Amino acid sequence: MASNDVITFGCRLNAYESQAMSELMTREGVAGALLVNTCAVTNEAMRQARQAIRRARREHPQARIVVTGCGAQVAASQFAAMPEVDHVIGNSEKLQAATYAGLAAGDAARVQVADIQSVRETAHHLIAGFGTRARAYLQIQNGCDHRCTFCIIPFGRGPSRSVPVDAVVAQTASLVEAGYREVVLTGVDITAYGADLGGGPRLGALVKLILKGVPGLERLRLSSIDSIEADDDLFDAIGSQDRLMPHFHLSLQAGDDMTLKRMKRRHMRSDAIAFCQRVRDLRPDVVFGADLIAGFPTETEEMFASTLSLVDDCGLSFLHVFPYSARPGTPAARMPQVKGETVKSRAGRLRQKGARALGQLLDAQLGRDSAILMESEHSGRTPQFLQVRVAKAAPSGAIVAARLTGHDGRVLEGEALQ
Repeated sequence: MASNDVITFGCRLNAYESQAMSELMTREGVAGALLVNTCAVTNEAMRQARQAIRRARREHPQARIVVTGCGAQVAASQFAAMPEVDHVIGNSEKLQAATYAGLAAGDAARVQVADIQSVRETAHHLIAGFGTRARAYLQIQNGCDHRCTFCIIPFGRGPSRSVPVDAVVAQTASLVEAGYREVVLTGVDITAYGADLGGGPRLGALVKLILKGVPGLERLRLSSIDSIEADDDLFDAIGSQDRLMPHFHLSLQAGDDMTLKRMKRRHMRSDAIAFCQRVRDLRPDVVFGADLIAGFPTETEEMFASTLSLVDDCGLSFLHVFPYSARPGTPAARMPQVKGETVKSRAGRLRQKGARALGQLLDAQLGRDSAILMESEHSGRTPQFLQVRVAKAAPSGAIVAARLTGHDGRVLEGEALQ
């Protein structure tokens, strides 16, 4: 293969960084490389990465296979031991131009993985494009200072560190000038934004500064947030800034207080419910999604029932359900485990609950008019991030007024009003 290719696992931040790495490879003259950007959040993610690497070697025997991402950071020796792998690059090194200059010159070390805990700055990368021409993702933060008992990510990403405010505002302005109608702020723990900036603005103030400093930005959206870290400025922005989209994906993980304590989360069930109610009072049209784990160690049926009922009590509509998978090196892996068939069953029940909640939300949209940001000729998103199919073709990036007329349980149907 003469050109480069990237295989991405995991979160939106990984997808963002894959695009940045692809552009760095092109700029530094790397050719014939296949980069695998791994995720370490579960054992299954690691298994899928190894499987993809073996398949890539079979399909592209002449390619240089470069493995990076959180998996490479926390398990460099495992990937280095694979005969299919040519280079292993850590999370700090993967966004440095010098790394790719070395690959292009042919003198790069086979393994380049430094101590991620020593990293104190986040390089900010303005990418030329990501996904559709409608929406761009902008990294404002990296790393995490918390130590949830199930999570390996702090060891893959390092400490929390924020991109300076001026750089975020300038990059947002550049994306708007390039034609993007919507920008999504992303990171590992974006509600921790600013804590490392010596008294600088936190996330809510950053949102206000972006919207004030870039008046041409039509839509600003937040990726996953930790509701317990929301400050008064963020609540004020939610209530006062129409250009901040009314869709919030919450890192909740469970709805049972004992489970949350054993996860070493910093919120209780009542905190999650109070947050959702406060936001709903400020923005009645808001839609919530959440990450939830099924079958966490020591979880009883009664504890699981509390998580199941949280869907109704918080009014959650989009669920990302994770069947618990023991991650070596984490405290939860040493706790009494729930049987695999029970974990699978509970995850299935939670997904069914989520499907019903989404169906109810879609039912409530019928007959309403909405502004659809088109991602392709016939598909786009409402401000609440609901997907809508529109029969009348429109270019990617257009905002189309449509009446919502039906749905199939996942996607709405819309009739263009112009």
